[in-house]
Amino acid sequence: MKVLIADKFEKSGTDALQQMGVQVVNQPEAGEAGIPGAIADHDPDVLIVRGTKVRAAAFERAHRLSLVIRAGAGFDNIDAAAASSRGISVATCPGKNAIAVAEIAWGLILACDRRIADQTADLRAGKWNKKEYSKARGLYGRTLGVIGLGQIGREVVSRARAFGMDVIAWSRSLTDHDAHALGVTRSPDTITIAREADAVSVNVAANDNTKGLINAAFFDAMKPGAIFVNTSRGSVVDEAAMLKAVKAKGIRCGLDVFASEPGTPTAEGWASEAARAAGVTGTHHIGASTDQAQQAIADEVVRIIRVFRETGDPPNVINRCERTPATRLLVVRHLNRPGVLAHVVGAIGKANINIEDMENVIFQGAEAACARIKLDAEPGADVMKAISSGSPHILSVDLAAIE
Repeated sequence: MKVLIADKFEKSGTDALQQMGVQVVNQPEAGEAGIPGAIADHDPDVLIVRGTKVRAAAFERAHRLSLVIRAGAGFDNIDAAAASSRGISVATCPGKNAIAVAEIAWGLILACDRRIADQTADLRAGKWNKKEYSKARGLYGRTLGVIGLGQIGREVVSRARAFGMDVIAWSRSLTDHDAHALGVTRSPDTITIAREADAVSVNVAANDNTKGLINAAFFDAMKPGAIFVNTSRGSVVDEAAMLKAVKAKGIRCGLDVFASEPGTPTAEGWASEAARAAGVTGTHHIGASTDQAQQAIADEVVRIIRVFRETGDPPNVINRCERTPATRLLVVRHLNRPGVLAHVVGAIGKANINIEDMENVIFQGAEAACARIKLDAEPGADVMKAISSGSPHILSVDLAAIE
């Protein structure tokens, strides 16, 4: 197996892969523009990236590539649709950076409340202005709103208790029971959080459901002078509406992510109105960039590759179809002999019926097996007869509808 590492990656992870007998090609500076060529030159089975973007052009140059691993939790830097169109799995490392991201979220909350970045800039410029900065509201006894209660959101909540804050939270899957267990108040919607919270932390995944989730209506509902922190993805927030609220209502924003952030580790001349705005404290999308988080992620990447090599079925894949077009389940019990499945698949193919999913379970002793085959159409009586009678090793054939 050959693995191409096209981004910064822990040496311990590279060493572990080599110890497994994996051939490693390390090109951490390849960048978005260089990845397609690197894939064409090295023809890897697995591609590992961190924040570098992997576009459709990269997959068009691939031949053996069957797995892309994002060394992190999100995957919006990878064209998952293009990967899916070529049967390439995309896997992530969920939860391994949760503590690191929660820590930077709290760093931004504190920085916004005490205006730490502005103070540092003044001090470096030789300006002493204690009068201006002696006006922080403080966090104790105030309300934190948390949007998104995955592992990162839960880590943010646990740290709110140390600051003596009440927490109101919203997540599509949050129930009253779970809210009680977490010690938070469940909000019916995001607007209620905007209306009631003194500080808001956004911790959702980037997908079609969350694009523009934090919009003008949300910022209109926020308290004047409240704190807004986003450590998820830039696509989640309407930056124009956010900047309007900064100017009109004195909202203080802490952002680790931006809507138009570069897809490379460095970029000269990057222009972002949000990053430059007064009232915004920013960091370089480095929420997961701690030694602890990167080691945990490297360990998970190695585990994914180990499982993939041993079973052909990588964990944490995000681009598998949740529900296939299958309408029928064909169950074939058979003796474990060569040619049986070839016969069954051949009969299905001759009937112009597509196999959407298939598994073949071998029983103890390896004498018999059971194939469960999901089909996109119902095989007629002639097809069922051809399957059952075409091999002496078939024990039974059954068909059921998939609801």
